[in-house]
Amino acid sequence: MEKSYSIGDVSRISGVTEKQIRNWERQDYIPLQDRIVCGNGGRTMRIFSEKQLKLITKIRELLNVGFTLPVAAVKAAQYQQKEEK
Repeated sequence: MEKSYSIGDVSRISGVTEKQIRNWERQDYIPLQDRIVCGNGGRTMRIFSEKQLKLITKIRELLNVGFTLPVAAVKAAQYQQKEEK
């Protein structure tokens, strides 16, 4: 069974704030995350896979060396595709 992470977990591990992660998702730099319903109130919580965590971490690494967010997102996705082959 694949490990899953909350947005808080991803933020702590990757060094990317929760707000940034939500923003990247809204702007389509990262795919929409799976969600689970929490309690009876209908609130949902994002669930991230190991693959998604690695993508976010790679984007942050690329940003830290000077790439813009659009370029970093594309390069991180390409890097991930190469790793899967």
